[in-house]
Amino acid sequence: MMRIALFLLTNIAVLAVISVLFRLFGVGSILDAQGVDLDLGNLLAYSAIIGFTGSFISLALSKFMAKQSTGARVVDGSEGGEAAWLVERVRHHAQAAGIGMPEVAIFPADQPNAFATGMRRDAALVAVSTGLMRSMSRNEVDAVLGHEIAHVANGDMVTLTLIQGVLNTFVVFLSRVLGHVIDRVVLRNERGHGAGFWIATMVLQILLGILASIIVAWFSRRREFRADAGGARYAGRENMIAALERLKGGTAPLPDGMAAFGIGGGGVMELFSTHPPLDKRIAALRAHATQ
Repeated sequence: MMRIALFLLTNIAVLAVISVLFRLFGVGSILDAQGVDLDLGNLLAYSAIIGFTGSFISLALSKFMAKQSTGARVVDGSEGGEAAWLVERVRHHAQAAGIGMPEVAIFPADQPNAFATGMRRDAALVAVSTGLMRSMSRNEVDAVLGHEIAHVANGDMVTLTLIQGVLNTFVVFLSRVLGHVIDRVVLRNERGHGAGFWIATMVLQILLGILASIIVAWFSRRREFRADAGGARYAGRENMIAALERLKGGTAPLPDGMAAFGIGGGGVMELFSTHPPLDKRIAALRAHATQ
């Protein structure tokens, strides 16, 4: 529940901060053409700038933020042992997927989890938890690595960033259009935009932002099935199923920006979950094997 709340608040905060900055620098004047009517064309452009700016800033900083927030330690294989094996398997899967070699990292967490992030397919980051390395067999870890490489190869980070940007655009646009209507029709304000417009806009932005998060989570869940299929293709279907079965014991929490690209997930609030329930993912892999 806390992860979901922080995810929603992060998206709302990004939109709010950019909106306030635009207002302070006078960019918001395009919302009030001649003090009476909205210029919808300019408003849509304004909304797109706000909507996509936050999404792409988050994506551009994703690798740095992931390392800082999880305490991930990058390994290159020279450490020997498990680190060397990990780097070799990531390289093997990356070559099979036709992408550049990602950075490989290990982050401290007692429970198993892993994630992939990065702005480009050829310069991604794949990280696994110490708990995953301890609790899974090498075949299962290999399947998890294949799953994360599939996320990178499928361009999931960029796809979800674009989806989030489009939805943010319409959140900003619709909240201001509806706020304008409330200010003019309900409150009957005829001079510029009054306090009613700004209060209504912020409340509507929060409510519409929650709806947008449900849509983003739905897209994320669909991408998980594709990543599972990729893990099965690169490391073996039974290994992928065994890894998912192992995750039923629980997964380590990830930072909000990384949660959609982790291996685990699901939960009671499925509408807001970035991952389908593990049983559904396992059933999908088994159904595909019989086709």
